[in-house]
Amino acid sequence: MDVDLVVPMKHPRDGKSRLRGAVERERHPGLVLALAADTLAAVVATARVRRVLLVAADPEAVAELRDLGIEIVGEGDQGAGGTERTLNAAFRLGAELLRKDDPTAVVGALQADLPALRAGDLSAALGEAAGRRAFVADRQGTGTTLLLSAPGAPLDPRFGPGSARAHGASGAVRLGGELPSLRSDVDTPEDLAHVRRLGVGKHTAARLGEPCAAPG
Repeated sequence: MDVDLVVPMKHPRDGKSRLRGAVERERHPGLVLALAADTLAAVVATARVRRVLLVAADPEAVAELRDLGIEIVGEGDQGAGGTERTLNAAFRLGAELLRKDDPTAVVGALQADLPALRAGDLSAALGEAAGRRAFVADRQGTGTTLLLSAPGAPLDPRFGPGSARAHGASGAVRLGGELPSLRSDVDTPEDLAHVRRLGVGKHTAARLGEPCAAPG
């Protein structure tokens, strides 16, 4: 079964606050964009992904990402609240928009900071989920990089600290495949060093001034 994915993104200048200092200050927004570009490039190369909807705080600031073959919408006025509330609201908005076109679709929530992502790992996760509401925990086992709905069922995103436990408690199946590139999101300089060892995509590699090691 094909999957439609929602990917949220802050303005590049505001995103990845814990990653500040990994590159020079003026290069930080470019690095944030590159992380997203490599994530999205792998996603659109995944055969079972039908649509990708980026929900952006500022669509114009990430407009270049449309060249990857994705759709972009603004997150709009989601009211006051912290990062956790805003992130989950963006996922819910994206899922609502996708479901207007196909009420029975499988909708997924994917983080935008997976620069080493391989299409094979994403395909394997979709296959293991097999139409169930399911999630992939990050490499630390506490966060969530991917959440999938069952066909036509609520996505019910619970991203934020301890999201892996929250998603499991809500009834989502924790996927057990190795999936190293899908589990390796980037929040800190240590995370960035980890994905560099895995091999990042061409956009991140260019920003870091190193050869591209991840397959297209």
